[in-house]
Amino acid sequence: MTSRNFDKFAPAFNRAVSAYHAGKFDDAEQILQQIVAVQADHFDALHVLAVVQTAQRKNELALANYGRALAVQPNHADALSNRGNALMALDRFDAALASYDRALVARPDFAEALCNRGHALEKLGRLDEALTSYNRALALQADFVEALYNRGNALKALKRYDEALASYGRAIALRPGHADAHNNRGQALRELMRYEEALACYDRAIALQPQHVMAHCNAAALRLLLGDFGRGLPDYEWRWLKQSVLTANRLFRQPVWRGEPAAGKTILLRSEQGLGDTIQFCRYVPLVAAAGARVILEVQEPLRALMSGLGAAQVIAKGNRLPDFDIHCPLLSLPLAFGTRLETIPSTQAYLAAPARQAMEWQARLAATRRPRIGLAWSGRPEHERDRERSIGLRALLPLLETGATIVSLQKEVRAEDAAVLKEHGDILRFGEALADFSDTTGLMSQLDLIVAVDTSVAHLAGALAKPVWILVTHVPDWRWLLGRDYSPWYPTARLFRQDSTCTWDGAIARVHAAARKFVAGERR
Repeated sequence: MTSRNFDKFAPAFNRAVSAYHAGKFDDAEQILQQIVAVQADHFDALHVLAVVQTAQRKNELALANYGRALAVQPNHADALSNRGNALMALDRFDAALASYDRALVARPDFAEALCNRGHALEKLGRLDEALTSYNRALALQADFVEALYNRGNALKALKRYDEALASYGRAIALRPGHADAHNNRGQALRELMRYEEALACYDRAIALQPQHVMAHCNAAALRLLLGDFGRGLPDYEWRWLKQSVLTANRLFRQPVWRGEPAAGKTILLRSEQGLGDTIQFCRYVPLVAAAGARVILEVQEPLRALMSGLGAAQVIAKGNRLPDFDIHCPLLSLPLAFGTRLETIPSTQAYLAAPARQAMEWQARLAATRRPRIGLAWSGRPEHERDRERSIGLRALLPLLETGATIVSLQKEVRAEDAAVLKEHGDILRFGEALADFSDTTGLMSQLDLIVAVDTSVAHLAGALAKPVWILVTHVPDWRWLLGRDYSPWYPTARLFRQDSTCTWDGAIARVHAAARKFVAGERR
């Protein structure tokens, strides 16, 4: 950023630029505001003011000033590209892409705009186009570190992990202190099951940037996956500093409980992630109550009625007003508070139960089905970050119809492509509309002989009810399923069917089908 030598304002403008480069954004903004107050069409001052405001995360103000600058010079490539950056910060990815494209019309060899354009395309899920944009930027500037890093991210998202490693490696060779590249290289190595190398990458990122939240979180998840709870659980607390969590987290004046004596105190135990997480970790509620604490349990509304038998003094739906309490603890921090290790996981046979009324209603409803009953849950929330990996189309599971069992859908909501399959196969019982909350789902599950589920809340619920449950697990799974075993220390009645190294479901589904035939034959005998 340099002055266009407006004589009257050049000294002030240059002071503003110096202040910006020194990180004194407030000073730079004040000087530039003074310039444009006198000369409203001072392009350089308007442009740099917008850049400064973007750095201050005043993105709406920045957009207004980019607009004023571009009214003076509509085809200024830098201003158009920088405007795209402000739009990206506001998650307006389509508008950002249009701004980068305008910049490239003005300057086709603009490597930075090509890199930024790739990032916008990546956010829009247009990964192949993003990769092309990064490659064009690198063709113009082979040592462009951010393009190499972003290219690695696109390749990782495309599951081209070896190529991603090469791109991250080139970025790191050019800038050894690039902590994000070390961290994301670790993520690619994790997907390749090169776990020790992945941990070394996370640790390197943390050495370079001790407050690198995602490197701490990734290292924690991998150590937990490997069964190292001693190191993994303390580092797992870094999740509270993730940006996605920060925006939703509530701050309490009361201290967090870390396992200290709690007798006579009122403690708030609160859900924090998905329904499955709440179901898995509510097992600790009776242990907290046994320690002499008065427990207030806050959970998602669909789980409130089901959780009433855990020993909490009060069960409150999330979002409702909280009573007074002395200390609090998120449910997923309870394993740390109790010093949990693999061999000390509280894995009682059943810690949740179907309400008697719902169990009787479903018993009557299914009375006419004489064959063994298998409940089926094949997909989770579409918005889950790993939904494409963990959910399965219903059509792939149709071989279960050949086992001689009655197949019962446990899906409350069904995607369009699966609804078409259900319409073709009227012999799959479906009760989605009748599953108002998890009390209804547990009532239905209580009348089933076996549940087959992907990694969703249904799998956790079946395990918490101590129902026989077969869980389809991805090749590199969530940490709670660990590695190299077909059982779960969290759920004694669970059996795990893992993807093989192809990361496809064919082999796992074939094994489920074969096992289900034997199960049904045994049930009939």
